[in-house]
Amino acid sequence: MTSESDRWYDDAAGPVVRPYAMTRGRTSHAADAKIDLIALVVTRHEAGDSAALDDHTLSPEHLDIVERCQYQAVSVAELAADLDLPVGVVRVLVGDLLEGAHVQIHKPVPPAELPDESILREVIAGLRAL
Repeated sequence: MTSESDRWYDDAAGPVVRPYAMTRGRTSHAADAKIDLIALVVTRHEAGDSAALDDHTLSPEHLDIVERCQYQAVSVAELAADLDLPVGVVRVLVGDLLEGAHVQIHKPVPPAELPDESILREVIAGLRAL
């Protein structure tokens, strides 16, 4: 038999929502291919615009993401850390917001498309020579 002090109460833990409940059982989104960990998320509407607030299909977690991305772009990894949610859940939620046109995604430039360091050094050398 356990004593009163050894028992754990759900009330003491606070509200607990399982990740699969937040995503309605989904583990991925159609837009997942676009949503990289370092992709930047920014709200499409201006700060005073209530388009996201008027969308009653959005959960509180969706609205938290919209709110955090209103003033500056935030990476998916940062959102997961700030909201204390698994990255997979944040990717599904951001996919929902992307589908609803509430946010925009800015993908990072692939390393293959970045200019070569030697070219940049030559440009700098040329500018110094002027």
